[in-house]
Amino acid sequence: MSKKYPIISVVGSSGAGTSTVKNTFEQIFRREGVKSVSIEGDAFHRYNRADMKAELERRYAAGDATFSHFSYEANELKELERVFREYGETGRGRTRTYVHDDIEAARTGVAPGNFTQWAPFEDNSDLLFYEGLHGCVVNDEVNLVRHADLKLGVVPVINLEWIQKIHRDRAQRGYTTEAVTDVILRRMYAYVHCIVPQFSETDINFQRVPVVDTSNPFIARWIPTPDESLIVIRFKNPRGIDFPYLTSMIAGSWMSRANSIVVPGNKQDLAMQLILTPLIERMVREARRARA
Repeated sequence: MSKKYPIISVVGSSGAGTSTVKNTFEQIFRREGVKSVSIEGDAFHRYNRADMKAELERRYAAGDATFSHFSYEANELKELERVFREYGETGRGRTRTYVHDDIEAARTGVAPGNFTQWAPFEDNSDLLFYEGLHGCVVNDEVNLVRHADLKLGVVPVINLEWIQKIHRDRAQRGYTTEAVTDVILRRMYAYVHCIVPQFSETDINFQRVPVVDTSNPFIARWIPTPDESLIVIRFKNPRGIDFPYLTSMIAGSWMSRANSIVVPGNKQDLAMQLILTPLIERMVREARRARA
């Protein structure tokens, strides 16, 4: 952790909804005058699309059907930790972009499925914002948690996560339901062993729970809407959290445990604004004072 150059790490798997959470953070940063630099977890994949396909085929041939982008060894986690450490110490670092589609290719000039060149962060930032798969990994080789000052998990219940992924990959990437299902099955081992443990390390988890039938996510015709959902917000350390204030400000909310509050799905952005704004404001104020 760093007083001068704090790091926010948002963790969630593919289809979890971390992009929506990122939009909320960007709103807070603009409103509070916070200059952030951002990195995406995809930038730290070890393989481009062609090389990943070849590695998958090699591992299948060797009898390993569990390898995926969720796996530790498919990602440059030591490099990610190095970036976290360097930013916390100096406010500097570097990142790149993994180009997913033709739209990103037109913007970056790099063919889909490949990485841009590494580029340095902009100078004079207030904080680093990470969003991706592995921002809270603790294993025998890396400990990303010790570098992050605020850690959030975005964790919809599993059937909803699958529905969101299926619909996204079909609409944006042209995959069939069968192809997405194969990816989900291949990723399950690493999801359990590499992704899930991180949610015990996060400071706050936002878990979206649908209140409509999602028992067969592979035939769902649409994604449950926010009005058809609840958000369970769990605080690892509830000390200092003003739960009476939150429940009074968020209509329809209630406490389900001593460290958890439940809010209507369409109030997620409001809840995040109320919870995160004072945390970010204090973090940046202390960082600027430490740098002065």
